Amino acid sequence: MTGALLLSSVVLFVATSDIVLTLAYTLGLAVILGGIFAIERMQAQPEIEADASIDWSVTFAAIEVEDSDTAVAITDRANRLVCANGAFTEAFGVGSSPPSLPLGRPELESVTRLARQAWRDGSGELEELLAPAGAKAWQVTVKRAGRGDDHLIWRFAKLKSDAAEAVEDLDLSGPFGRMLSRAGIETAITTAEGVVRSVSSGFAERAAGDGSATLVGQDFVSFLRSDDRDRIFFTREGRGGTPQTLVDVPLQDPSLAGAVSSEENTTLMLLVDSGVGIGGGWEGSAQAGVAQLEALLAQLPLGLAMTDRDGRFLFGNEAFLRSVDREGKGLPAFPTDLVVREDKAALSDAVRRHGRGPATSGDIPVRLTSQPDETVSLGLAGVRGLGEAAVLLSLTDSSEEAQLKRQVAQATKMQAVGQLAGGVAHDFNNVLTAIIGTCDLMLLRHTPGDSDYDDIQQIRANSNRAASLTRQLLAFSRQQTLRPEILQLPDVVSEVGPLIKRLLGEKITYFVQHDRNLGAVRADPQQLEQVIMNLAVNARDAIQSHGRGAGRISLLTRSLKATEVLKLGSEVLPPADYTVLIVQDTGGGIPAAVLPKLFEPFFTTKEQGKGTGLGLSTAYGIVKQSGGFLFADNVSDANGKQVGARFTVYFPVHRGEAPKRREAPAPVSSEWSAGGKILLVEDEDMVRAVAERALARAGYEVTACSGGEDGLEAIIDGGEFDLIVSDVVMPGMDGPAMVREIRAKLPDMPVLFMSGYAEEQLRKDIDIPDMHFIAKPFSVSAISDKVSAVMHAAKSDKASN
Repeated sequence: MTGALLLSSVVLFVATSDIVLTLAYTLGLAVILGGIFAIERMQAQPEIEADASIDWSVTFAAIEVEDSDTAVAITDRANRLVCANGAFTEAFGVGSSPPSLPLGRPELESVTRLARQAWRDGSGELEELLAPAGAKAWQVTVKRAGRGDDHLIWRFAKLKSDAAEAVEDLDLSGPFGRMLSRAGIETAITTAEGVVRSVSSGFAERAAGDGSATLVGQDFVSFLRSDDRDRIFFTREGRGGTPQTLVDVPLQDPSLAGAVSSEENTTLMLLVDSGVGIGGGWEGSAQAGVAQLEALLAQLPLGLAMTDRDGRFLFGNEAFLRSVDREGKGLPAFPTDLVVREDKAALSDAVRRHGRGPATSGDIPVRLTSQPDETVSLGLAGVRGLGEAAVLLSLTDSSEEAQLKRQVAQATKMQAVGQLAGGVAHDFNNVLTAIIGTCDLMLLRHTPGDSDYDDIQQIRANSNRAASLTRQLLAFSRQQTLRPEILQLPDVVSEVGPLIKRLLGEKITYFVQHDRNLGAVRADPQQLEQVIMNLAVNARDAIQSHGRGAGRISLLTRSLKATEVLKLGSEVLPPADYTVLIVQDTGGGIPAAVLPKLFEPFFTTKEQGKGTGLGLSTAYGIVKQSGGFLFADNVSDANGKQVGARFTVYFPVHRGEAPKRREAPAPVSSEWSAGGKILLVEDEDMVRAVAERALARAGYEVTACSGGEDGLEAIIDGGEFDLIVSDVVMPGMDGPAMVREIRAKLPDMPVLFMSGYAEEQLRKDIDIPDMHFIAKPFSVSAISDKVSAVMHAAKSDKASN
C-alpha cells in the first residue's frame, strides 16, 4: 500500500509539475489510509488486547507445582481452555476443555450440570467421576474466580484405591507398557488359569500382529512355543524369533493372603528378550535389564526383592522393606540376615537351589527377626537371562493363619492336658483310698499316746492334702462333682471376705465394691469361694513379689447387659446378660510371655517349693464347668505403664424361679443295719481290701469280686445280696454294664457306685436309675455310713410299697 501511494504521487508530479499539489495529495491520502487501518485493527482483535493484560505463564507455573495426581484447568465464559497443568493434559488430552471432556454420556452430562452450578452458585463438587478408558475415578471440584468472576478453576483429584485396586489398575496398554516394550520386556496379566486379562501393545503386536488387539479371554500359552532346549518363543515369530525369559509375578496383596480364592488371583507375566543389550536397546546389556525390571517391581504393591546366584540382595521394593521392618534402613547383605537363626540354613539352601540350574519356583515358611513369633511364607522363583539377577523373592504375610494354628494347637493341648489330669486324678484317688483307709484301720488299734499314733495321723494328713490336689486336677479337667445353687455373688464375697483379710496381712488393702441390680447366677457356692480365694491369693503373691509388698486388691462386681457385650466385640464371649466378678491388684502386671500359659496346670512363676501351679488352673476349670468365662489382662496407668493385673469372671445371669434347697439327709448310723449282704466289685486290690475290711468291721457279710464278670457270675449262681457296691471303670466288663445285666434279673437291686470321677458326669454317661454314688478317696467311716444310708433308703422304699 505504501508503494502504491508513492507511485501515484510520482505520476501526479510528472503530470502537473506542481510540488505543492503533489505534497497535499500524498499527505491527505496517507491520513485516510492510516485511519482505515486503525479502525480495522481495533475491530479485529479486541479480545486479544483485553487478554494481553493477563500473564498466564505465572498461573501455569503456580498450578504445575500442585499434587501430580490433581489435574487443574482454567476456562473462560465461553468454556474455552485458557490454562492447564501437565496432569490435566495427560489425562484428558490437549484439545479437551471442561465440561467438553472425552467421557461417556452420563458423565458428560454430570460435568455440564456441574459447570452450570458453578456459574450460578460460585462453586460445585462431584464426588466421583469415571475417567476415560476405565481408569481411576476422579473427584471434581470447580470454583468461579477472576476479577469479573469470568473464569472457572477446575480440579480433578484421583480417588485413592487400596492395594488390590492398584494391582487391577496396572495399565499395560498405556505409556508404562510401551516403555517396557521399548526396553525389550513384553507384559501381560493373566488369571490363575492362564487366561489373558490385559496385555501391552508390544505383546499384542508380537503375538497377534496387531498392537491394538486386546487378546482378553484367550489362553496365554497359546501365543508361545518352546523348542527342544526348553527355550520360549512367540509362536507368530516362528524360528526367527528371539528367545524369551519368562518371569511370573503373583499379583496378590500380602495383607489379603488366604482371603481370596484362586479364581481371583492374577499374575503379571514378563517376557524378557534374551538378546536385550546386543543391539541398540539397552546400553549395559543384561545389567541394564535388571535396572529396568527394578523400575517395574518398584511400582507393584507386593513385597518383592531380587538376589544374585550367591544369595546377595540386588534390589527390594518399598513393600518388601515394610514387610521385613527395614523401611528407611535398606536391605542387609543376604536374605538370611532377615530371619531367625534356626531358619538361616534352610533359607540359604533354598536361595542357592533356585539360583542355579533350571528356573523353578516354590515357597518356604520362615520367621523374621522383626517378628520371631510369626511365621511368614517367602516365595522364591528362579529367573534367567537378566545378568546377575537369579532369584525373585516375594513375601506373603501369613500371620493370621499362624495365629489360628496356634489357637487350635493351644486348644488341643489344653484338652489333652485336661484328659490327662482327669486320668491321673482317678488313678491317684484309688491309691489314696487305700492309704487313707489303711490309716483309719490302723488308728482303730492305736490310741493317742502310742508311739505309732502320731506317725499314722501324719500319713493320713498328707494323704488328705494329696486328695485336695487331685480335686484341683479334677476341677481343671472339669470332671469334679458340682452342686450348683442359685445365688448372689455379693453373698459369696461376704462369706469369704474375713478369710481373705487374714490371708492378705496388714500391708495390703482389701477393697470391695458391688454394683446395683446384679442378676442371680447358678454355681456351686463352695467352688465359687474356691475361685475367689485362688484369685485373691494369686494377687497377694504378685504384690508381695513386686516392690515392698504393699499394695491394694480390689474385688468388684458389675452388671453387664447383652448390648454392652456386643460393643466389646469379643469372639469368645457370646451376647447375654452377665454378672461380672473382677479381682484387680497392683502387683505390676503379667509379662506378655506368661499370659498364654497362665491357666495351664503346674505352670508357675514362683520359686520351687512355693507353689503347685494349680491355683489359677483350678479357678479356670471351676468357672468353665459352671458355664462362665475367665479372662486375664493387665492394667495400665495414664502414662501407659503396667501397674497391675486384672482377672475378670463372667457368669451368665440365671433366668427363672430359684429352686428350693434340698435339705441334707440326717446321718444314719451303720450299726442298725449290721448283718446285710453286700456284693463288692473292685478291680484295684488295695481298694477292694480296704473296703472289704471296713464293711466287714461294720457287720456286713461281704462277697468281694475283682471284676464285672465275677460279680455277674456271683448273682447268676444264686447269690442273694441286699446291695451292690461297685467301681465304675474296670477292665473287661465295667460297673455300669454289670449292673444293667443284674437289673434285668433283679430290677429293684440297690446300687452304690465308687469312682474318682465326677458324679454329675458319671450320671450323664451311665444313665442308670436309682443309683447312688460315693467319691474316692473315702475313709472307713465314710463308706460305712454311705452303705448304711443306701440300705436304709432301699428298705424304706420296700416298706412303703
